[in-house]
Amino acid sequence: MTQTLTQKMNDKWYLRWGALFLIASMMFFAYMFVDVMSPLKSLIEQERGWDSSTFGTYAASEYFLNVFVFFLIFAGIILDKMGIRFTGLLSASLMVLGAVIKYIGITDWFQTTELCAWLGSWWTSFPASAKVASFGFMIFGCGCEMAGTTVSKAIAKWFEGKEMALAMGMEMAIARLGVFAVMWLAPMVSGWFDQSVVAPVAFCTVLLIIGLLNYAIFVLMDQKFDKQLVASGEKQEESSEEEFQIKDLGKIFSSKMFWLVALLCVLYYSAIFPFQRYAPNFLEVTLGIDAESAARLFSCFPILAMCLTPFLGALLDFKGKGATMLMVGAVIMIACHLSFAFLLPAFPSKGLALLLVVTLGVSFSLVPAALWPSVPKIIDAKILGSAYCVIFWIQNIGLCLVPLLIGTVLDATGTYVAPMVIFSSFGVLAFIMSFYLKIEDKKKGYGLELPNIKK
Repeated sequence: MTQTLTQKMNDKWYLRWGALFLIASMMFFAYMFVDVMSPLKSLIEQERGWDSSTFGTYAASEYFLNVFVFFLIFAGIILDKMGIRFTGLLSASLMVLGAVIKYIGITDWFQTTELCAWLGSWWTSFPASAKVASFGFMIFGCGCEMAGTTVSKAIAKWFEGKEMALAMGMEMAIARLGVFAVMWLAPMVSGWFDQSVVAPVAFCTVLLIIGLLNYAIFVLMDQKFDKQLVASGEKQEESSEEEFQIKDLGKIFSSKMFWLVALLCVLYYSAIFPFQRYAPNFLEVTLGIDAESAARLFSCFPILAMCLTPFLGALLDFKGKGATMLMVGAVIMIACHLSFAFLLPAFPSKGLALLLVVTLGVSFSLVPAALWPSVPKIIDAKILGSAYCVIFWIQNIGLCLVPLLIGTVLDATGTYVAPMVIFSSFGVLAFIMSFYLKIEDKKKGYGLELPNIKK
């Protein structure tokens, strides 16, 4: 009877995993909206007069406020000061608001308004529909990145001492499934409505509203969970959040472990996400195949990463070795990019290309599975949200600048050899960061090599 009274909500597997499903579904729909226009690039160019430059500017607008207006930094402060419930609802609401603005911007109705005519009268090379869509995407991007950090802190709270790495891996897998799903669904929905670019955006906007409702249900669960923490006398999240002060951010920036993790993050992801933008064309040019075949070939990369991450997270929960996992992931990435640079051009083969793509997917599973659950081990829970947001901000800087660097080098050289060497050099630096991270962990005993599940 005593055991029943002292058992908290997160001690029941179906409640903690149910909570994970609710918050992960929000990220699933968010990732769908991020890439809903990607399969519709040619269609939006035909219907609204966009060109590739316009589409690229629109795509980059997602990161603009986060990076250059430092919104992610403020998002971390909001998260640590106001808590996961308020911040999660705020981020989901911003995503819905941004999505609605973007939807309005590309509708046929908006093209007939005086506002559209006025917007089109200046910066005429950038259509009015793109201006409004980019503005909406900026707002959506603020909510999306804020949601990502909020979800990480929520998982850290509900899975403390339990399957934290597995839970974070599952959340990442579900989010990546959103990218895969929208690549198939966006063209299908567009076809159902006579090749309309508006219908898929409207469809994904409705899904974002459902995600907001799901998070509202999670808020009710989390309120009850906090009441149990108060009753049990444990330190609850809200009390620590009320104690948060701006000066506490100094603890983040003065932490050597934080900087090692942050630099490892930006270096690793700068060699993955920008590579994804160029990979289909790289395979098309290197193998001499058509664009559709190249895209199908590379599609194996996110799918395998999606499948492996939860299992690697479970391994981390039960066996540990997080710092070692980071080192192995960096080594695999270095080998893959060097093989893309020199081996595949010398022996152009779909089989070899598939092997390299799949192997790179293993790396993309190893590093995220070990990286994000490591942050709560080195940062105080009181400033955990700010730590995640600062890491995301540093990561977004790399994601903004590296594609520009790769594009410039590609134009200058005309081949993919130099870009692939640049990607591999990021891997070398990431390996160095992970090596120092393991040394520092051994000295200070943060427990990065220990299992997450406490016996």
